[in-house]
Amino acid sequence: MLDKSSVFVDDSSVTRLSICPVCRVALSKPDSIPRFALANILYHGELPNCFHDLTWVEEKICAIYCVTAHVTCLFQSSDPSQPRVFHGNTCAHDMNVVSTVSVLPRTPADVNGLLSIIFVGPGKFDPAKVGSVFHVRKQMIWQFLLWLKHHNRLYSSVALDLDVLSLYPEDDVLPGMSDRVVEDHE
Repeated sequence: MLDKSSVFVDDSSVTRLSICPVCRVALSKPDSIPRFALANILYHGELPNCFHDLTWVEEKICAIYCVTAHVTCLFQSSDPSQPRVFHGNTCAHDMNVVSTVSVLPRTPADVNGLLSIIFVGPGKFDPAKVGSVFHVRKQMIWQFLLWLKHHNRLYSSVALDLDVLSLYPEDDVLPGMSDRVVEDHE
């Protein structure tokens, strides 16, 4: 599959392709294909529109393999007139595959074990004020797991547990997330 922005057709109907250097090297070798080529069966299509607003935490809850730990640094505005303004970043750190599940969704404790939050600001950290960054929706998690089980062969033998799902809120922040916060008030 080619990205539309990498295909060029000029006036004389000559088609040119723009190929990244890594792919070009792989294609120049005999019996070699690029690492992320469709032939490697890594592309499984687009998600349905109903899942386009999945949060990264919801995806992590539904993941068979966890290969990253996330460290989020949030800075609160020092302007007293804007106490709900935050900025920051999240870094995903590669690690060995630490957990391959046979039952999903992952428990909140499992997900929280892969998160760290550093909060820098004059006030106390309030998870209700961080918007959708750590937001989870029970129904969205369950719908996504059902879709994955039906459409992705890797999920076909994974058991789905409603008791674990009941540990999540209907529409709120990840349970136990506040316990992963390190506060810096200086």
